[in-house]
Amino acid sequence: MKEKENILEPLWEKVEDFGKTNIELVKLKAVDKTSDIVSTLLPHSVVVIFILIFVLFLNLGIAFWLGEIWGSVYLGFFTVAAFYLVSGIIIHFLVHDKLKERIRNAVIKQLLK
Repeated sequence: MKEKENILEPLWEKVEDFGKTNIELVKLKAVDKTSDIVSTLLPHSVVVIFILIFVLFLNLGIAFWLGEIWGSVYLGFFTVAAFYLVSGIIIHFLVHDKLKERIRNAVIKQLLK
């Protein structure tokens, strides 16, 4: 009986070590994936911020320019706002599902990389 305990004890220790190693491996893989995603998103976020600032000032310029042409500044701003309303509606109904799918696939691809 003691012989069976002696055989099972090292085996149990190996199983315990294997479990601890697997948990550590999962933690390291999670850290790797998280750092990979953050390192990919951060530079893109900076570029997106600069593009948004550019678009903001471009829109202000277009709104003031149209307002000057039409003789009233608020008409320029209403025109730019209407353009974005129509563009948003078109994007929502025509491109929304495809865009959502592409983003989902990119995230999944990044996670499974």
